[in-house]
Amino acid sequence: MGSVFDMLPACPQTTRVFRAGEGISPAPAGVSNGTFDVQMLLSSCSEGEMTAMRAHMPPGIITHWHSHPRGQLLFVLNGTGHAQRMGDEAVALYAGDAVWFAPDERHWHGAAPESSFEYLSIQPVKDGKAVDWFEPVTPEAF
Repeated sequence: MGSVFDMLPACPQTTRVFRAGEGISPAPAGVSNGTFDVQMLLSSCSEGEMTAMRAHMPPGIITHWHSHPRGQLLFVLNGTGHAQRMGDEAVALYAGDAVWFAPDERHWHGAAPESSFEYLSIQPVKDGKAVDWFEPVTPEAF
């Protein structure tokens, strides 16, 4: 069985309704410091197409360092989180906030220690991929 992050050949070619709660799966191991759930909305490995997911992280769960070859838009739906671009200070994020991470910019994001964090993540595909994963975030980075 593949990972929820495995890419499909292309986005749907006709209208598709994604129902609330449909297709929720745990994120694969090796992308965060703990377990969180994702709902893949768009998945494609075709050049220039979009990938999109809704993620729900319990308190204190954060991603590992990662980057996106064509950038990432993160829109906060609920809760309180943090994000950090490598070399900068972490910033707090709240419902309604949006963050743009530039292409190939190493960063992480996740739930504050005292709050869950839910977000929508959108990123285009370049060279068959939408994300590159790196090492875990060390406590001194946060």
